[in-house]
Amino acid sequence: MRTRFILIQTSHAGNVGAAARAMRTMGFHDLVLVAPRWANVLRREETIQRASGALEVLNKARIVETLDEALDGVTHLCATAMIARDFGPPTRTPREHLMPLAAHKDQHVAFLFGSERFGMRNEDVYRCNVALRIPTDPSFGSLNLGAAIQVIAYEWRQALGGFDDADASVPGGAPAQVPADAQAVAGMLAHWERSLVSIGFLDPKAPKKLMPRLQQLFNRAQPTVEEIHILRGIAKMMAEPQRPATEAEPPPPASDSGQR
Repeated sequence: MRTRFILIQTSHAGNVGAAARAMRTMGFHDLVLVAPRWANVLRREETIQRASGALEVLNKARIVETLDEALDGVTHLCATAMIARDFGPPTRTPREHLMPLAAHKDQHVAFLFGSERFGMRNEDVYRCNVALRIPTDPSFGSLNLGAAIQVIAYEWRQALGGFDDADASVPGGAPAQVPADAQAVAGMLAHWERSLVSIGFLDPKAPKKLMPRLQQLFNRAQPTVEEIHILRGIAKMMAEPQRPATEAEPPPPASDSGQR
């Protein structure tokens, strides 16, 4: 099962090292940092010290400027958020959500972690299929970033069957129904938004919560690549000016069945 951990705007270099260590102990290697505070965070002394030898993860880690770049190829996106959002994805515990998810071997799963200072932005949570809430003492629910990543990595590894299931792509070629990745869904939604504006269904000056609602609808549906093409085709037709009615089509020719 392909797995990625994504950290958004990480402000403390040590947390990047702690994340690498937490991932490596559970056998995961794909780490992406979105606009971290330090451009050289992967080489900083504090990062390397806190990684405690998980240099393989740091060496393979990528730094990108936008979340869209980090979501390349991802088909199932999990937020980590303590507070449920209105119009956001369903909130579940890691074990509740990850055990059934592990059965879908064709998914490319990513876990999204927000800034230490600000947490996750609503617009990033809206893009996710689920918000994972780690059960903690209600009177003291604060987890630092490294600890949260360790809990999620452990729960996901257990859901995958411990170390009987290697962290690798599923062999044997692509499945018959390939899930669309997060970028494809985002592109389709942007296309729909333009078309809905063009036909007057969506007022761009007062959009309310229409697009976040549609985002969650398509997240629940888990559309395939082929279905994304269909939805884009519908959006294209919505935006095209209506052609004038033409003469009625002639009736089909009589069949050779002998019926009159």
